Amino acid sequence: MADKFQGSALRSGRYSQEGGIYHVTTVTKSRQPYFADTKCARLMCQTLHWADKQGYTTTYCFVVMPDHFHWLFSLGNRHSLPSTMNLVKGRSGRLSGGRIWQRGYHDHALRSEESVKDIARYIVANPLRAGLVSSIREYPYWNATWL
Repeated sequence: MADKFQGSALRSGRYSQEGGIYHVTTVTKSRQPYFADTKCARLMCQTLHWADKQGYTTTYCFVVMPDHFHWLFSLGNRHSLPSTMNLVKGRSGRLSGGRIWQRGYHDHALRSEESVKDIARYIVANPLRAGLVSSIREYPYWNATWL
């Protein structure tokens, strides 16, 4: 029952705006480190690129951590934020071999005064803060449009 409440609490007040910029974070089921596996991590990265190619999103940056990912993107005109996340989580789960995601996700719609580059720097620095690498150059599962 707690999982159901958590999912509905995350959806409360959610709003999708075409062209809106969102920072989304979602975690794997039971925080299992699925993306410690190179194949699964690469499939997740490919799925985020796929969302861009389909016109669902325009990615500014992402980082795929062992048990979650952060994604900064603008929403395309084809789907709402919830349907885009369902597509991305569904596709990456199927490609990785099953239901790998915890229900729900955290999203933050950026306000005009917020710096996209500052948030992107925060996202990309996640492997450093987690102690996975001593330099972001050592971490293979991230991308940013500014590079």
